[in-house]
Amino acid sequence: MASDPLSDTLGLMDARCVISGGFTAGGDWALSFPRPDRLKITAVVRGGMWVAVEGEPEAVRMDPGDVAVFDGSRAFVVASDPALKPVDASRLFADAPGPMVHFGAGEEVVSIGGHVELGRAGEELLLQALPPLMHVRAAAAEAPVLRWLLDQLLRELTAGRPGADFAADQLAQLMFVQVLRAYLADADALPAGRLRALADERIAPALRLMHADPGRPWQLEELARAAAMSRTTFAQRFRAVAGVPPLTYLLDWRMSLARRALRDGETSVAALAQKVGYTSESAFSNAFKRTTGLAPRRYRDVARTALTS
Repeated sequence: MASDPLSDTLGLMDARCVISGGFTAGGDWALSFPRPDRLKITAVVRGGMWVAVEGEPEAVRMDPGDVAVFDGSRAFVVASDPALKPVDASRLFADAPGPMVHFGAGEEVVSIGGHVELGRAGEELLLQALPPLMHVRAAAAEAPVLRWLLDQLLRELTAGRPGADFAADQLAQLMFVQVLRAYLADADALPAGRLRALADERIAPALRLMHADPGRPWQLEELARAAAMSRTTFAQRFRAVAGVPPLTYLLDWRMSLARRALRDGETSVAALAQKVGYTSESAFSNAFKRTTGLAPRRYRDVARTALTS
């Protein structure tokens, strides 16, 4: 099976989407949310509402099936009218007896929300690449699947069936992938970086090779040939979208794999060095220390201590 760089990257990010609840609202209403300090997802299942992000000049209209992802750096307001004075949503949800909260007069609007838990690698990748508000409209190519997922999530949150929490987590994970796909569909609008590289079709053949066999001593000519470009054109294109040269990307990917293996596995440093393309343990240890500031064994000790503390 061909390597899938996005799936590989999501696996290393330790990304987990959790839908925590939602609300129904009607009439004139407005809710303010504090800065989440993590990725937050809000979706409209029924009705419509406005979203105003702190520091942004204009509010954004969300309609049924729309999904918004906040990068977590700013407070925001959701409302029937952005001119209304909002109520603190934190207190409202803190006092709620269940996952769904009712607010206002009526139930014209139904919204569900949650957050995305990320490991350190995920924070470095996503939080640097996403805007304060990413709005995926119901007209996007991924919309039919997203709409189905939203409907299923609402059922799991409200029906009280056995296994609801587990089912909601799995559905939320699929929703997060669909949202990312929608965002990556407009690759040219993304800032240079790994996320944009994963969406670029022209360099995709070279990325698949590096991800499928990261320990191979890839040469620039081989990667350029796979992408059907000259060496110079490929190097320029890769750097423009990824923000780094191809072989630097390969080094970064190897170090990401090594960090995961040291945190979670029992592979010896010597075996790991060979797996990620180094002919000696000392060469790998030097490269790893230049990248992370710690020798591999020290990194493993520190990482595992952090997990148990």
